[in-house]
Amino acid sequence: MNLVQIQSFTGLKTVNSKNSAQGIVLTYKYFNYTSGFIHHCTIRDLEFDTKYYYEVGIGNSSRRFWFVTPPAIGPDVPYTFGLIGDLGQTHDSNSTLTHNELNPAKGQTLLFLGDLSYADAYPFHDNARWDTWGRFIERNAAYQPWIWTAGNHEIDVVPAIREVIPFKPYTHRYHVPYTASGSTSPLWYSIKRASTYIIVLSSYSAYGTSTPQYKWLERELPKVNRTETPWLIVLMHSPFYNSYVHHYMEGESMRVSFEPWFVEYKVDVVFAGHVHAYERSERISNIAYNIVNGLCTPIKDPSAPVYLTIGDGGNLEGLVKEMTEPQPNYSAYREASFGHGILEIKNRTHAYFGWHRNQDGYAVEADSLWLHNRYWSVSDSEELSVATATI
Repeated sequence: MNLVQIQSFTGLKTVNSKNSAQGIVLTYKYFNYTSGFIHHCTIRDLEFDTKYYYEVGIGNSSRRFWFVTPPAIGPDVPYTFGLIGDLGQTHDSNSTLTHNELNPAKGQTLLFLGDLSYADAYPFHDNARWDTWGRFIERNAAYQPWIWTAGNHEIDVVPAIREVIPFKPYTHRYHVPYTASGSTSPLWYSIKRASTYIIVLSSYSAYGTSTPQYKWLERELPKVNRTETPWLIVLMHSPFYNSYVHHYMEGESMRVSFEPWFVEYKVDVVFAGHVHAYERSERISNIAYNIVNGLCTPIKDPSAPVYLTIGDGGNLEGLVKEMTEPQPNYSAYREASFGHGILEIKNRTHAYFGWHRNQDGYAVEADSLWLHNRYWSVSDSEELSVATATI
């Protein structure tokens, strides 16, 4: 049996009675590896802004953890997110996770931008590396929500060893509430949290016209009520705009498919990983091209999102340092250092983003930006950015 015991704590009052929730147990095989028992349990009818303690297991094998549910949804509800991409499990990965945990801003939910364990970097995609990665992140993921994005290192397709089902280890281990948003796949879905509406997309699933992901996003964006959740955020793995040589323009075909919608619906910010470095764009778009007009250069656009690449979690492949020169006009700041991001939603009009390098103190920001909400902005004035990096 898969049983979770739940106890709640709200304010100074503890509810002593315990409830339980029953889930499911999965296993899977990958080449010569057989997983242990993987437990998934959905706990329903939780109160907002409440600390819950939960126990997994029975008897002497039980373990106790806790988490805090988000506040009720509302347009001016403040909330803080941590952001990490391309983490892996190296010394640098540990430094990134530690800096995120000890950041004074204290992210309440972590937005993960793809490329988790890097098990595929080992012979036969050694799935024992998925086990060690799970133990590595437990110190954080057992206590706060992680919102998952799939990257290329989650594909795990190797026909030579008869492994042809994409995302098999990832989807067995990391469940997401995709059906709640009408999605047919765990690789694309949406979540509402405090004053934000978060859309997760899959860079490595079909996204052309009439594909399930395309049709879902076409239906999803008009549903966003900016008077309820003013901040519209998109997560993906492969960035639309990237001025590093590595992975240059890999996201171009997806950009052509989805960027017009991002501008039409005034997406505030798009977070991506994949490129093992950091980059922040200006508010720009490149949607005027129609095959005959020759307009194929990104231009400043107040209705467009800011694009942030945070693929610098610390994985074994290391940093990418070669950049296209000269730096394009659309690129506001770029640096090849390991680190993480913090997004602080202040109210319906303002949010603050900071990028933190591993080599700096926990509170030090190497780059930062005040974001003005695209829907509630009182003017089209540019956001104030402050790059405080010391080289």
